[in-house]
Amino acid sequence: MPLLDVHALTLDYVAERRRVRATDQVSFSLDDGERLVLLGPSGCGKSSLLKAVAGFVKPSGGRILLDGEGVDGPGPDRIVVFQEYDQLPPWKTVRENVAFPLLASRRAAKAEAFARADAAIEQVGLGRFAEAYPHTLSGGMKQRVAIARALAMRPRVLLMDEPFAALDALTRRRMQEELLALAQEVGFSLLFVTHSIEEALVVGHRIVLLSAHPGRVRAEFDSRAFGLGGAGSSSFQAAVQQIHRLLFDEAPEGLAA
Repeated sequence: MPLLDVHALTLDYVAERRRVRATDQVSFSLDDGERLVLLGPSGCGKSSLLKAVAGFVKPSGGRILLDGEGVDGPGPDRIVVFQEYDQLPPWKTVRENVAFPLLASRRAAKAEAFARADAAIEQVGLGRFAEAYPHTLSGGMKQRVAIARALAMRPRVLLMDEPFAALDALTRRRMQEELLALAQEVGFSLLFVTHSIEEALVVGHRIVLLSAHPGRVRAEFDSRAFGLGGAGSSSFQAAVQQIHRLLFDEAPEGLAA
């Protein structure tokens, strides 16, 4: 049984008295310790799918199972990191920001919450900045605080919605490196949304390719052979072109290798 099983998920929104379909019959699964990327053009519903898995959006059809149990609302077993990372309460230190969700949700007593916060802050390389305030941090450092806050909750699935989109190219690359190192060290399961083919190949074990609005699964791509070290290789560039064709040019007959 997969850790996360999304089956025939259809999502509708009501806008200006009409129903708009965001996704149509989307299915995918995520195994324990796996990194799965949802990739597609703007408006294909990938962020809506992530919000549905998080429990923030109710499906019009289909089902979402986590450990075999239906998802019917938000929960600490699924934590979201959005690209709007600059939402840390400015009056709280890094340590206080990371511990806050644990305390607010009563998932841990004060001593345990701060112990888990300290461990997560060390994991993302911000140990020296535990007592710093958000206004003293760079954008990349604030994003690491957001990731530490999520890790401290020890979710079953970490959900990331284009978390590096607002960062400059160098910081984005560094954050990708840190995310992969953390995934290796901590072993969390990751559902990651992006519109960047290159980022999808670097981050994911598998990539689910979504069509333009409404989002439907066009194909699935195995990306385990790729990583940051091979981003400039000919095989990497060939994979980028293949995925681009699958997304925009061709109607795939089945799963891509």
